[in-house]
Amino acid sequence: MIFHTFGDDNNQSILFIHGVLTPWQIWEDAIRQFSKESCVIVPALDAHTEEEQSVFESVDKEVLLIEEHIIGNHGGKVSMVCGLSMGGLIAAKLAAKGSIEIETLVLDGAPLIKVPGIAARIMQSTYLSIIRRSKKREPKIIKSFKKTFLPEKHLDSYLKIADNMTDESIRNMIGSVCKGFDFVSYSPDMKILFMHGTKGNESISEKAAKKLKKMNPQTKIRCYKNYAHAQLACFEPHKWINEVTDFKDSVF
Repeated sequence: MIFHTFGDDNNQSILFIHGVLTPWQIWEDAIRQFSKESCVIVPALDAHTEEEQSVFESVDKEVLLIEEHIIGNHGGKVSMVCGLSMGGLIAAKLAAKGSIEIETLVLDGAPLIKVPGIAARIMQSTYLSIIRRSKKREPKIIKSFKKTFLPEKHLDSYLKIADNMTDESIRNMIGSVCKGFDFVSYSPDMKILFMHGTKGNESISEKAAKKLKKMNPQTKIRCYKNYAHAQLACFEPHKWINEVTDFKDSVF
């Protein structure tokens, strides 16, 4: 894992965590906005490091590495943690440990619900195929990337990640994510925002949002109709930033 830090270290800290096969640069617009008044911390998760090959062992290992970094370098406190997709699961688990003081938790498309075995195997096979075909630079995969996965400006970063990605990392990632999350009651003082769309596999996120709110009534759910998984954050980052900023600054 490699940590990228932006802004003044003396300011309050904000943490952004990306998802599966997503480069840390997906947060570029958010970094520019929030680093004006905050210290922004953006990890490149294991198996997503462009500079060198690394292996993703488990979601819990990623949580531990982030936890150690925040405690060792930022006083064990962040004003806001934002997690996208798998990053949302990591954020939820990080907050659940209680070792870091978190004021606001933002989960976007977080897969907190356990995925059945057959579905998990299909998901694993799909991601393995995507990575293998990306390594070969198959035109159909590249076209699909730009249309439905991430904006074209992130293609080069994604391909560097793909070239370094091992089958082991994919299996560990999907296997770890599909185990889901042991829902907990957070501090009632923690502000929680759960964002999700309605298309495709967002039904998992919708169920997770409802379950999280049942245990944490302070959770605010924002559903974006006809949006696919992570679409708002990836393709309309300024709208995503405005939504998160309004929630962060709202009266609790």
